[in-house]
Amino acid sequence: MKKDIIKQEEVQKVINEVAKTIIGKDEIICKVLLAILARGHILIEDIPGVGKTTLAIAFSKALNLEYRRVQFTPDVLPSDVTGFSIFDKETNKMVYAPGAVMSNLFLADELNRATSRTQSALLEAMEEGQVTVDGASHVIPQPFIVIATQNPVGAAGTQLLPDSQMDRFMVRLSLGYPSYDDELSLVECKTGKSTLDLVSVVTSENELEQLRKEVDKVHIHPDIVRYIVSIITKTRNHPNILLGASPRASLSLAAMTKAVAFSHGRDFVIPDDIHLIQNETLSHRIILRAGIDNDVTVVKILNDIIKDIDVPQIR
Repeated sequence: MKKDIIKQEEVQKVINEVAKTIIGKDEIICKVLLAILARGHILIEDIPGVGKTTLAIAFSKALNLEYRRVQFTPDVLPSDVTGFSIFDKETNKMVYAPGAVMSNLFLADELNRATSRTQSALLEAMEEGQVTVDGASHVIPQPFIVIATQNPVGAAGTQLLPDSQMDRFMVRLSLGYPSYDDELSLVECKTGKSTLDLVSVVTSENELEQLRKEVDKVHIHPDIVRYIVSIITKTRNHPNILLGASPRASLSLAAMTKAVAFSHGRDFVIPDDIHLIQNETLSHRIILRAGIDNDVTVVKILNDIIKDIDVPQIR
């Protein structure tokens, strides 16, 4: 998605601020913001050092959100994330001590280096916006956004995230290496001062929530809904796919298309909105069968599925 097609001024302002820290990655910045507007969580999978953490911090500054971070390692405990109960001598009762997840934007840095038990501590928070500690539920402040980063599978000290957790991320993105010119600009502007200092606040929690409500109002024609469900259904019947996309994927794809339409200045969805974000929204939810050719990828299969389905004509 190119920066110049964004027609909503509020959306463009956020992109412009974050782009001060992540040079040449406006398309990725835009898709992170679309997921935020769609009330989703974001997984960024990439090698170390390309700016994943910087991206998350820049969004917290531009959106003026309370930000907390946990650097996940094998010794991080679930209570570090969710919080724990502690005995209060004055009241003679157990009192909840909030964990790092009690924030507006939670950065789960290198999530796939943690143990499975610690990874699963985020499941309830991501799905229900609350955590349960010692039988008591605690509501997380809204808006609540998880931006998780993970190193590529197979990197030292990593393990696969469970399928149930992957499915809770609305999109999976990758920054990749910068171009030669972009990296040159990065090195030249890195003169001791952090680029994060350049990021200014351009919205507030209330304004972000208002933008989300506007996205919620975007209309999806019934034919578009059927188109989305047809795409998801075909992932479950494809011969090269072991595990197809879940119903949550249908909801995520619909939400993302509404955010795309809103960012383009429309109050209705068109099929092209789906095509812009289908791969980022669906690819991490699909597992291929073992033994298929190396040139067969999830993205290639998704593109073939799209070609086999008649595109609805919306007028």
